[in-house]
Amino acid sequence: MRIRYYFLIFVLLLLVVLSLMTYLMAGNGTTLFYVMESVIFLTIVFLIVFYRKIVKPLNTISNGMDLLKEQDFSSRLSPVGQYEADRIVKVFNRMMEQLKNERINLRAQNHFLDLLIQASPMGVVIFDLDGHIVSLNPSAVRMFGFTVEAELLGKMLAEIDTPLSQELLNMRSEGVRTVRLNDSTIYKCTLSSFVDKGFRHSFILIESLTQEVMKAEKKAYEKVIRMIAHEVNNTTAGITSTLDTVDSALGGMPDTDDIREAMQVCIDRCFGMSRFITNFADVVKIPEPCVSPVNLNEVVLSCKRFMETVCRNRNISVHVELCEKPLDVSLDTVLFEQVLVNIMKNAAESIGTDGDIYIRTTAAPVSLEIADTGKGIDKETETKLFTPFFSTKPHGQGIGLIFIREVLLKHNCTFSLRTYADGLTRFKIRFPA
Repeated sequence: MRIRYYFLIFVLLLLVVLSLMTYLMAGNGTTLFYVMESVIFLTIVFLIVFYRKIVKPLNTISNGMDLLKEQDFSSRLSPVGQYEADRIVKVFNRMMEQLKNERINLRAQNHFLDLLIQASPMGVVIFDLDGHIVSLNPSAVRMFGFTVEAELLGKMLAEIDTPLSQELLNMRSEGVRTVRLNDSTIYKCTLSSFVDKGFRHSFILIESLTQEVMKAEKKAYEKVIRMIAHEVNNTTAGITSTLDTVDSALGGMPDTDDIREAMQVCIDRCFGMSRFITNFADVVKIPEPCVSPVNLNEVVLSCKRFMETVCRNRNISVHVELCEKPLDVSLDTVLFEQVLVNIMKNAAESIGTDGDIYIRTTAAPVSLEIADTGKGIDKETETKLFTPFFSTKPHGQGIGLIFIREVLLKHNCTFSLRTYADGLTRFKIRFPA
């Protein structure tokens, strides 16, 4: 309303000036000069008022539009002394203050969410529209077996040669899947998606279930083993005692050799059954390691000498490649030597006869690798490794790898067992820093 009002005044003033100029055209020239001078002065004054009341508010509003366009929510507009314009300025400044506070709150929430994701023990992997990794947290980096995030960014799962990535590739649709890897780790993987700027992005959550499952497994098989051991030992003890008594009674009787021989077979069988169940009981009674600083290379050489005869009898060559400098680690030597002997024994049994075993130690990080040229491990078997009572041997008890797993975990080692593309089956052990 006020802009229209000022415009009408300006038009009327021009009409008055034109009328006066027409009236005074025939009059005195001096009078005309003063009239013209007055008209120019009034026009300048009006233009100043017009600028302050109309042009300046419009410029201020235009500046406000530029601030919104640039998303500069920290700047404010100054009042211009014009009622309608000042109302707009006041509303605009209040809106900018609210936008600034919302941006600050949003940044704080995003920062908190970023910190939460970075610190989360659950792995988070986010993909772009083409399936390339655009973001992942430190937990996911460790789960993939890497140490630097940059080694994974921009890659697709098919380009990452790790057991976990191969399992994730099998998740074709959104859902939940539990996977067990060849290093005895168990993950709960959830494939889902979110919408950002109208586009759907996929992400995977990876939750480690290893400790929980192992505790449940151990609690279950400890109870079963204790119950079986109790019943078997009590039964075999009673049988062997009775058979010994009968054998002694038949000692002086003629024609009892066949019976006594059969009884001795039964006694031996009972002792064998007792030893069999004792092996299971020993698994649940693995002592806590008494660690001390040792040179890993010396432990490896000691076990190599111990197994040389077994390997030589099978025509298996043992090749050792040790790190040039001493590798100091904290180990319970007795327990760890049992682990190495079990691994080399499994490698020799996998080869059968005529093959090779390669032992290598490296630094940074300290690690040990035992490879063999045996028949290898297929993918189906790989997922069952380190599972209680699972064995690929015809008469295996399935406790060797469980013993290895328990000892290595007590030493805080990470490990894996798989057959690689070159045909070698490698048992890799990485020691804590």
